[in-house]
Amino acid sequence: MKRTFAAVIAATLLGTTFTATASAAPMSHPKPVVRCEFTPTPENPAAKPVRLPSPIAKARGTVDVLFFTNYGSFVVRMDRANAPCGVSNFVHLVKSRFYDATQCFRLTNSARLGVLQCGDIYRQEEGGPGYKFPDEVTGKETYPRGTVAYGNQGPGTNGSEFFVVHSFANIPPNYTVLGHVIAGMPTFDRMVKAGIADPDQDGPPVRPIRILKVLTL
Repeated sequence: MKRTFAAVIAATLLGTTFTATASAAPMSHPKPVVRCEFTPTPENPAAKPVRLPSPIAKARGTVDVLFFTNYGSFVVRMDRANAPCGVSNFVHLVKSRFYDATQCFRLTNSARLGVLQCGDIYRQEEGGPGYKFPDEVTGKETYPRGTVAYGNQGPGTNGSEFFVVHSFANIPPNYTVLGHVIAGMPTFDRMVKAGIADPDQDGPPVRPIRILKVLTL
């Protein structure tokens, strides 16, 4: 029943018009699957109960992910060919309900960076899944409006943290691109309009941004 409701919401959102701009050429994966390396981080244990993902990931096709927030819903189309391990991990966390009932602690709207950062359970950059995995980048990545990518604290430190670009992001190509928002960008416009509790426009949102539920379609 929940899945049927999610499908209705997704269909409604997809009735809107939004064209995503490609941000990186897909990586070359001649095989339908790849092997991934997920390394436990006992120094940073899991903030929620979650197992290590499977080391085997699909390297073809896409998966749509539906987010429900207190500002509205949006759909992200994730590209397995571009980031097979990253997408596999994200789907694993969604199915583990890792992102459900969480808060997005950082919103930016500066001349350099316009993103919403989520996936940190405790606070900004704290509270991951208890493991990390390598980047999947080509060095040619760009991050236009609608891009969804993993955040990190240095090379090879991907986990659960991700960001959505609501305007643009003038940042180096160090962040694995998962995919793009294909419906629901007005949700982010409402978040930005509500304001940021920081004079430099980089900090917590004035009104908390909460992820209520995340589902794969």
